[in-house]
Amino acid sequence: MVTFYIKKIKYSVTFLCIIMLFSACKKSEERPMTEKEIALEWANMTLFITRYTPSNSPTFASRAFGYVGLTMYESIVPGFGQYNSLSGQLSGFDSIPQIDTEKEYHWPLSLNAGQSEILKKIYVQTSEENIQKIDSLEKVVYDQYKNQIDPETRQRSVAYGKAVAQSIFEWSKNDGGHRGYLANFDKTLVHPDRPGAWKPPLFAQSFSHHPLHPHWGKNRTFAVSNKMVEDPTIIPYDTTVGSPYYKQFEAVYLKDLQLTKKEKEAAIWWGDDPDVSFTPPGHSYYFAVLAVEGHNSTMIESAKVFAQMGMAVADAFINCWKWKYQFFTERPNTFIPKYIDEEWESFWPDPPFPSFPSGHAIQAAAAATVLESNFGPKFTFTDRAHEGRERDELKDTDFVSRTFDTFWDAALETADSRFYGGIHTKQDNDVGLEKGVVIAKNITALEWKK
Repeated sequence: MVTFYIKKIKYSVTFLCIIMLFSACKKSEERPMTEKEIALEWANMTLFITRYTPSNSPTFASRAFGYVGLTMYESIVPGFGQYNSLSGQLSGFDSIPQIDTEKEYHWPLSLNAGQSEILKKIYVQTSEENIQKIDSLEKVVYDQYKNQIDPETRQRSVAYGKAVAQSIFEWSKNDGGHRGYLANFDKTLVHPDRPGAWKPPLFAQSFSHHPLHPHWGKNRTFAVSNKMVEDPTIIPYDTTVGSPYYKQFEAVYLKDLQLTKKEKEAAIWWGDDPDVSFTPPGHSYYFAVLAVEGHNSTMIESAKVFAQMGMAVADAFINCWKWKYQFFTERPNTFIPKYIDEEWESFWPDPPFPSFPSGHAIQAAAAATVLESNFGPKFTFTDRAHEGRERDELKDTDFVSRTFDTFWDAALETADSRFYGGIHTKQDNDVGLEKGVVIAKNITALEWKK
C-alpha cells in the first residue's frame, strides 16, 4: 500500500460527495439525464472510486483509467457507423464481442452496464460500500429507461455492455500490471551503485524506502507505437560547479530560496498524493470531464475523449517508468545537500522512485495534447479538484483553485509545480513534456473514424 505521512485532508462535500456520487440521483429526480451526462456521471464515478480505493498509486490508477475509458468507447461504438472499434489497432486487442446487426440496442444502457462491470473488475480491491455506489448509479440509469425500452432490447444492451467489459478485462490481465497494487514496492531490486544514481529519500512522501513499481515500464502499452518511442537523452553526470548537470540542480536550489506565494500554491495543488486525492492521472481525467461538460459533445464523442485520455495517460506512465528505472537518476534532495547546501531540504517531499523524466510533466502533456486534439487549444476553465481542502499548515500554504485559458497552460503549471517543489529539475520536466506529446499523438492518430 502506498502510505503517505502528509496529513490527510478532506475534500469538500460539494466536489466529491455531491458532484461525483449523488448528482446522478438528484438529476433523476429533476429530469432524465442526457446521454452525455450518463457518460459524465460514470467518469465522475471512476474518479470517486480511484480516490476512495486503498493501495492505489499513480501507476495503477493510470492503467485503470485506460481500461475504463476504452470500455466506455467500445461498449457503444457499434451503434455509431462513422466510428471504428479499436479492435485490431491496439497491442494484442484483436477481438471484441459483436452485436447482432439484425436486432436493436440501446447504447446508453450498454455504456452504463459496461462501466459498472469494468470498474468493479479493475478495482476489485475497493470496498463493499463503493461497490454499492457503483451498483446504485447503474440502477439509476437503468431505471430511467426501464419504461421506455422493451425488455428484450434492455436485456440485450446490458448483456452487450457487460460482455465488452469482460472481454477488455480478460485482455488486461496479461499486460503486466494486473492487480499491481499487491506489489507496489520491490524490496529485492538491486540499485545501481554509481555516482548520480537515485537513493531512497530521507525526506519522503512514502514510509517505504523501496522503489514504487520498478518493472512498470515493461508493461504492454495500449498503442503499439508507444512501445517504440525513442529514448530521451540526458545531461551527463558532472558535479563540477558551472557544468550543465550542476546548473540543473543549482536552478532548483535558487528557486527554492525565492518561492512566491503563488508558486507554493501551485506546488501543493498538483501534489495529488494517492492517499488524499484521485492521483495525477485522475487529475487529467478530471480535466476531460471539464472539457466534455464545457462543449456540446455527443455521447460517442465524449466516450472517445475518455478513451483517448485514459490510454494516453496510461501509456505515458509506462514509458516514464521505463525511463525512470533505465536512467535511475537522483533527485535534488540527494545532489543539493552534498554539493551545494548541506542543510537544504525541498519544499515538497520526494516520491519513492527515480527522477528522470517527470511523471507529472509527461502525463500532463499527454492530457493537454488529447484535449487540444478534440477541442482545440483555447478553452478557459477553472480547476477545482482540491477546492475546500484545509490549509496545509506545515507548508503555510492554502489550496487555491486554478484558472487556465488553454490546456497547455495547465500542463506547463503541472510540470513547473514539481520544480517549485524542489523534486524535479527543468530537464526532468522538459523531457517529460516533450515525450508526453509524442505518446498522446500516437493515441489520437489511431483510426477512430471511418
